[in-house]
Amino acid sequence: MSKPPERPAVRVTVAQLEVSNDHGTNREIIGDAFKLAAGRRSDLLVLPEYASGFDPRGVGPEHAEPLDGYFVTMLRERAAKTGVAVLAGTTLPGPDPQHGVNAIVAVDGSGAIAGLYRKVHLYDAFGQHESDRLVAGPADAPPLVVEVGGLSFGVMTCYDLRFPESARRLVDAGAQVIVVPAAWADGELKAMHWRALAVARAIENTSTVIGVGQAGRGVVGRSLVVGPDGVVGLEFDERPNIRTVDIDGDALLEVRLRNPSLANRRYRVVPSS
Repeated sequence: MSKPPERPAVRVTVAQLEVSNDHGTNREIIGDAFKLAAGRRSDLLVLPEYASGFDPRGVGPEHAEPLDGYFVTMLRERAAKTGVAVLAGTTLPGPDPQHGVNAIVAVDGSGAIAGLYRKVHLYDAFGQHESDRLVAGPADAPPLVVEVGGLSFGVMTCYDLRFPESARRLVDAGAQVIVVPAAWADGELKAMHWRALAVARAIENTSTVIGVGQAGRGVVGRSLVVGPDGVVGLEFDERPNIRTVDIDGDALLEVRLRNPSLANRRYRVVPSS
């Protein structure tokens, strides 16, 4: 009996950055993260939500840049130069001058835009009102799932982590790894929620979860990588940090064979209006 082909290991650099209002400085910091990721021979660099520009009091259209603006152009140039794909949070112009769009852009190792996710669940909770400044993405938009190094990475954003349907929809679309760029707001129990929800999403979907938070004022940091068995293999504190991990495709497959909960499920996720 022939041995099944090995699944690849994909090297991912997790960049928990402190992001400011100064877009130029943020681009310089991200450029350094690309250099580090390339030096570690990473396949993928993951940046936080709002990596282009952030204000803990709220982000809106004043931070918006088009896809052909400075931020995404820099990502594409750096990816093409280093061969490192990237997932990064940014703010795009909205449908009117009063609103922007919270988005994650995926750029492949050639520098081409591989996809875009517009955040579906805006953070209208815990006294915050993201919808005052931003417009949500359509719930029925195709899930963003991109292939890097032979593994499929599905993307959602920050507050989406509280909605298990978002993660399950990505897995239904083929995701083996769920990536969650975030600027998870600080507050009572918030760091605990972040960790518990990331672990839950990993276990229930037998998927690796990569949660990449921001460091700095008003956010918890606490980036982490959770295996498909729920074991936390990498975890940061609240300070800026950049670490690199290998995602083992064989180990993920073994967990799914041992725990076939995805095959045993009896319900499907359907977007609401």
